[in-house]
Amino acid sequence: MKLGLVYDLRDDYRALGYTEEETAEFDSRETVDALSASIGGLGWDVDLIGRGQELARRLVNGDRFDLVFSIAEGLAGRSREAQVPALCEMFEQPYAFSDPLTMAVTLDKPVAKRIVRDFGIPTASFAVIEDADAVLPNISFPAFLKPIAEGTGKGCSGRSRVETISELRREATRLIARFQQPVLLESYLPGREFTVGIIGNGATARVIAVLEIAVQPEADSGIYSFEIKENWEPFVTLSIADDEEARLAGSRALAAYHALGCRDAARVDLKSDAYSSPQFLEINPIAGLHPTHSDLPILTAKAGYGFDWLIGGIIGAACVRYNMPSPVEQVEAA
Repeated sequence: MKLGLVYDLRDDYRALGYTEEETAEFDSRETVDALSASIGGLGWDVDLIGRGQELARRLVNGDRFDLVFSIAEGLAGRSREAQVPALCEMFEQPYAFSDPLTMAVTLDKPVAKRIVRDFGIPTASFAVIEDADAVLPNISFPAFLKPIAEGTGKGCSGRSRVETISELRREATRLIARFQQPVLLESYLPGREFTVGIIGNGATARVIAVLEIAVQPEADSGIYSFEIKENWEPFVTLSIADDEEARLAGSRALAAYHALGCRDAARVDLKSDAYSSPQFLEINPIAGLHPTHSDLPILTAKAGYGFDWLIGGIIGAACVRYNMPSPVEQVEAA
């Protein structure tokens, strides 16, 4: 069976003049090689397609695949993560991970928060700021600011936590200018931070593990920021958590996964308030898959499962959705 692997390679965009931060959500050659080796080892014939534009060219020319496995984030637009899934649906091409609507909704943090809130899942109070010089919403301090549609901690730093109106205006102005988009203003959550890995669909979807993220207070004011995420080992402790608070984070993450219509796999971020109640932050329906650097493979490994188990589980879940046989099933049976 033939699988098309779609990805945005950092080196390709850097060669075009894009910065380290602009390409932060894209993948390294190590990630692509690891995925190709894992998927090939599970019995698939892997076709390294590359960017979404190349997939479009291939589909227009008549190429088809038993499954497309896309980790492409897209370069521009609030719905950029929906581009490859929408392209696949246009050509009736089976693909792994969530559909275009879920991809678009989850990239827009305020939209995702409104949906999970309507489903009764706790999330910190919030507002959207489009103009820092306009009348600001009434929110208690401390508060936290970040761009509405970025990933990998982009725009998050020690400066994101603000204590006064003047700090809020200054940081909101900076973020709006830098990222050319509105910013999300949230009540600051002082409690424990978790990220939750989920795999599967419908009634078979389950939590792989709950990973607690503990950032040293002196490291960017204890914020799990873009800079810290890029070089986390000296500053962050990552450990599996299984106490009552962590289990609550896992159940709320799974509820958010269903509420937002995620498929096959995702990673959900939560942070607790002052009363040890985990609050939904955001969800990543195409979480990073570097075997040793990305949170989802890290928590999978710490939970006692291998990288091949994770990738095989994602592909297997997609194959079940399409009612197609999977080499993964044959390997597991053997």
